[in-house]
Amino acid sequence: MTRYLLRQLSLLVVTLFLLTLLSFSLGYWFPGDALANLTGIQTLDSALYQQVVASRAFDSHILAQYFTYLAHLFQGDWGVSLQDGTPVWEEVKVRFPATMELVVLASLLALILGIPAGVIAAMNLGRWPDRLLMGLSLSGYSIPVFWLAQLMILLFAVNLPWFPIAGQINPLYDVTPVTGSVLIDILVSEQGPKADMLANALRHLILPVVVLAVMPATLLARLTRASMHEVLRRNYIKSARAKGLSGSQVLLKHALPNTMQGVNRDLGLMFSFLITNAMITEVIFSWPGLGSWLIRSIYERDYPVMQAGLLTLAALILLVNVVLNIVHAWRYPQIRQELYVKR
Repeated sequence: MTRYLLRQLSLLVVTLFLLTLLSFSLGYWFPGDALANLTGIQTLDSALYQQVVASRAFDSHILAQYFTYLAHLFQGDWGVSLQDGTPVWEEVKVRFPATMELVVLASLLALILGIPAGVIAAMNLGRWPDRLLMGLSLSGYSIPVFWLAQLMILLFAVNLPWFPIAGQINPLYDVTPVTGSVLIDILVSEQGPKADMLANALRHLILPVVVLAVMPATLLARLTRASMHEVLRRNYIKSARAKGLSGSQVLLKHALPNTMQGVNRDLGLMFSFLITNAMITEVIFSWPGLGSWLIRSIYERDYPVMQAGLLTLAALILLVNVVLNIVHAWRYPQIRQELYVKR
């Protein structure tokens, strides 16, 4: 396990290095002044600009500029927005938890819906529950997120005014953004009726979370069905049934744990899709997260924000994939044995 862990961590470090190199290079690839693209400091303020030239080593060779860029990254100096002059790192600290709030809740909902649906379909292979669930999963996977969001808004916010369609909470509630996650901010807040505020925040969360969870839930259902169908044909399942174990014992003790081995391999891919769809969902529901911030910066050509958003989201996807690989190898030792087997 130590060898596998070191291998994954070394891949993480190398990939993060390449990611920072790409982020640094974007400053030169974008049109305009490279220093302004990296820091947001315009050449109009000549005195400040000269200070930034010295602090960012732009009066030296490009290798020194890159290492200085890394130092500023670790210090939390990610420049300022070209549009409003706000520090980029301060915005990242508030918007990142808002995005993770949507992603985590949508992931939990997808796991709750997708895995049982796949198990039921595999246990009823070829019968009407299987055909119904797989038909629904194919439809849910095929519907674009932006179209599904519009349908949900039209049905549950316009025709049936059950849920709000924008923001994290009603602006009448005075919730100070401490972490960026509206639920956590309400819990740590000392003002206002917390029960009403939580209820209002949950009503704002329902539509974006459901829209975001549909695609990964359908993907999990299909992956679970395929993996369990393969597991149920194994000899140890037949042996467990021959020993007189009940159907629930065979399912919970033998079939489901081995089914999850095949599903776990694709959780990283599912998370990547989830982050991509979260960006679209945040724009449609005016959710103040990293995705809507990044897309707005693309339209406004706010280069420091674009670099920060891409760097944060790419690093998040990379880190989650590495953690999932490590957990998968720790849970299933045969993965490590297959990787390092002598040929």
